[in-house]
Amino acid sequence: MMIPIEELKFDEHGLIPAVVQDAHTRQVLTLAYMNDESLKKTLETRETWFWSRSRGSLWHKGETSGNTQQVVAVMPDCDGDALTILVKPNGPACHTGAPSCFHNEIDGAGPSLDVQDSDDLGTVLSGLYALIATRKLERPAGSYTTYLFDEGLDKILKKFGEEAAETIIAAKNEDLEALANEAADLLYHLLVLFVERGLTLDEVSETFVNRGK
Repeated sequence: MMIPIEELKFDEHGLIPAVVQDAHTRQVLTLAYMNDESLKKTLETRETWFWSRSRGSLWHKGETSGNTQQVVAVMPDCDGDALTILVKPNGPACHTGAPSCFHNEIDGAGPSLDVQDSDDLGTVLSGLYALIATRKLERPAGSYTTYLFDEGLDKILKKFGEEAAETIIAAKNEDLEALANEAADLLYHLLVLFVERGLTLDEVSETFVNRGK
């Protein structure tokens, strides 16, 4: 359902909260605020713009750091008084250099189950595979992964090919961070392909083991 900007409910200061999420992993990257102007700029440029309450001015995410966020979708909640912004991040979201602003934990709250918590690539890929498989079953509205599964195998293959090409281009340059970002996108789309075709990571791992025999 398409909702006009005029029907959104901005607060008494003319602001609306915006939860920014990675379109691929659905990890929450940050919580910021938008006014009418920054939302329109976001829709026009397809990059995130916010209203800084501390500075009292507009700010373009990544304008100085280069860590821009490419907008995939803007989704109001059912009441029209909050937004979810799905993005493809070009670098970390947090000023500390962390991928997400939500990288701390309240003492005593227990461990997080987010797949991003581990530094081990195998653990991260296993968690992401499980998350993608869940997305295929549940098909939550607004999910980029849902969109890929709804479009089918040809779309998934097309996106995988595009990400492979972008990874090759990044590898030709000196920016290792850009290469890491493109490689992560490529691995994500490869996992989507695995889930769509019913291929498990254990089966891939077993192939490596057999080749070594």
